[in-house]
Amino acid sequence: MRSVILYTLARLVLVAATAAILYLIGLSGLLNLALAFLISGIVSYVVLSRQRDQISVALTSKMRSRRQGTAGDASLAD
Repeated sequence: MRSVILYTLARLVLVAATAAILYLIGLSGLLNLALAFLISGIVSYVVLSRQRDQISVALTSKMRSRRQGTAGDASLAD
C-alpha cells in the first residue's frame, strides 16, 4: 500500500511541477492543464518505472495470497 501512495504522490508532484513550468512559460488555463498531464505522463513513464514495478510486484503477490486463501477455504468446506 505504501508503494501505491508514494507513486501517486510522485505523479501529483510531476503534474504540479510541469504545470508550474508551463505557467512560467506563459501557458494558462485548460491548455496548461492538458499539456501538464501529457508531459508529466511521458516523464513519469521513464522516471517512475521502478515505482511502477514495485506496485506491480506488491499487487501480484497480494492477489496470489488471496487466491490461495480462497482455495484453502474451499478445500476446508469439502
